[in-house]
Amino acid sequence: MRRFLPQTLPAWVLLIVIAGLLAGQVATLYIVAQDRAASSDVVNYYRLNERAFSIVQLMRQLPPEERRQMAFGMSNPDYALAVADQPAVASPIAQDDQLAELEDILVGRLSKFGVTQARVRRDPATLDDKVPHHRPEDSEIGEVEGELLALAAGFARSDKLTASIQFADGQWLNFTEPIIPPGPVLSLASLPLYAVVAALVAAMAVWAIRRLTAPYRIMESAVRRIGDDLKSQPLDETGSREIRSAAHAINTMQARLRAYVEDREQLAAALAHDLRTPLTRMRLRLSLLRSSGVRTALAADLADVEAIASSVIDFATFEVAEEASERVDLLSLVESVADGYRQATLEDGAVQARELVCEARPIALKRCIANLVQNAIAYGKQAEIGLARSGDFAVVSVRDAGPGIPQARLDAVFSPFVRLEASRNRETGGLGLGLTIARNIARAAGGEIVLANHPEGGLLAELRLPLAA
Repeated sequence: MRRFLPQTLPAWVLLIVIAGLLAGQVATLYIVAQDRAASSDVVNYYRLNERAFSIVQLMRQLPPEERRQMAFGMSNPDYALAVADQPAVASPIAQDDQLAELEDILVGRLSKFGVTQARVRRDPATLDDKVPHHRPEDSEIGEVEGELLALAAGFARSDKLTASIQFADGQWLNFTEPIIPPGPVLSLASLPLYAVVAALVAAMAVWAIRRLTAPYRIMESAVRRIGDDLKSQPLDETGSREIRSAAHAINTMQARLRAYVEDREQLAAALAHDLRTPLTRMRLRLSLLRSSGVRTALAADLADVEAIASSVIDFATFEVAEEASERVDLLSLVESVADGYRQATLEDGAVQARELVCEARPIALKRCIANLVQNAIAYGKQAEIGLARSGDFAVVSVRDAGPGIPQARLDAVFSPFVRLEASRNRETGGLGLGLTIARNIARAAGGEIVLANHPEGGLLAELRLPLAA
């Protein structure tokens, strides 16, 4: 069920707005239909009241036999009219309160003509009444005539009010009055108009919601951009008060994070500067010693200390390097990296992958690819480099011939200073920072690095970068 529900805030808002509009429209149509039905009842009672008054006024002074003849002459299939000794409405009890009140009104109004009793009953349309009037198909009829025929057919199919009114001499006047057929709230003629109005309302709702949520999408992309590149441009603090406050908070967060990273860079630079002097003195003192096993061991330890300091400084300062992003030809960059390593080879397909251009910092991206190649050579003896396109991404693959990495540790090796001791030690290369730096550079360019064990052996590292527009 959850997969059919909206997954974003704008979609939820749009769903709520459209559902509210539909509910309001249905409720409005229902209220209009009820109100139209109530108004129609009042009009029907008025028509029956007026017809009863006219007929009684016309027949009140006629003898019984002339009343029958006049009723026969005035009767028709839709408006039955008869004078009889028995009422057509047998029950003296009205069907509901409204009809009972209508009977009282008739008696009160017609009592001056000698009327002593009135009965009214609502009758459903009979089966014969449901047959529509004949409408000539071949003859040409006008719009008004067509409407009159349709209305007559509607009267024939509608319910009827039957009234029985007693004269002073005991005769009963029985007649029927067709109920005005209620018009449909929705018709085939009005459906296109409703559809157009609904489409306009939905389009305006979509437009308004997109404008309303546009600042939130901008802030979402800004936060993601800060995660990829801490030196990206801050947000414009414009718009409503809430949007300005949120943008100011994001800009403040970005400034504090950048200040923290810069402080880390300064700390690393100060550490490197402070270490340089004692390391230089130690090298000078080692040079004064006679050649011995102790001197060789101390020189090796000193080289390790210098390598550790250099790696830590590189890791701490690469994010704040002052380098602008530009369009980079990946094939040329990969070829320049491969030319620097004797154990690196390019796949045949990589040479054919032309026109793969990405937006990135060229020096940092070259270092990212070089780290992957160095990692493959150090731990897998060789690096086979591939370059291909996958949708809107360029994929740089580096495969080695080593033993691979246990599946559970594929993501852990991206953490700083994490090394697999069984095959990745200080002598075979690195301090566990190469993959960390490479992935950070890839993410700063909007890409990602994925490690996997190749089915034919060795470790496969894939660098995925979005292609430039």
